[in-house]
Amino acid sequence: MHLRARDESGFGMLELLMAMVMLNVGILAIVAAFSSGSTALSRANRISTAGTVANKQMEVYRGLKYDNIVFITSEWNSAIADSTYTADTTYQQNMLNPVAPKALVPTVTSCPANVPTNACDPSYTTAGADHRSYRVDTYLYFDTPSYGNQLKTITVVIRNPDDLSRTFARVTSTFDPSTGS
Repeated sequence: MHLRARDESGFGMLELLMAMVMLNVGILAIVAAFSSGSTALSRANRISTAGTVANKQMEVYRGLKYDNIVFITSEWNSAIADSTYTADTTYQQNMLNPVAPKALVPTVTSCPANVPTNACDPSYTTAGADHRSYRVDTYLYFDTPSYGNQLKTITVVIRNPDDLSRTFARVTSTFDPSTGS
């Protein structure tokens, strides 16, 4: 006679252990997905806020007369002493050694009357709507397209002040003398 092992004691424990391992794997995958989603939302929030800060700065310039779009000499000197400001492609390609028809816009000793100071400052830090800090770098130079009028070209770059190699937003616009003087 042949005896079979029919003793199933401990088999329920193995089933339970396997079920718990599988459940833990599933729960960890869900936690990882939520963590990844949270990181992506935070990054999107920073980029969105930076875009708003850039557009707000550009709107300041859009509200100014052509002749009032200038930088203060002392602020300009501080900006060009900053390696992050001067390393930007806009500065390197258009302002470092401008080739005609490009040229630097002359600086002034003080900001014109009724012009917000941040419009005359090429580099400063501000708080966004999310209460985080953003560095606002503005690049300003003359350019003359083939069809005529000399334009002022403005590029606003928003950076993370904690990691200046990180650019969140970049906006460029041109202004012509028809906006008044």
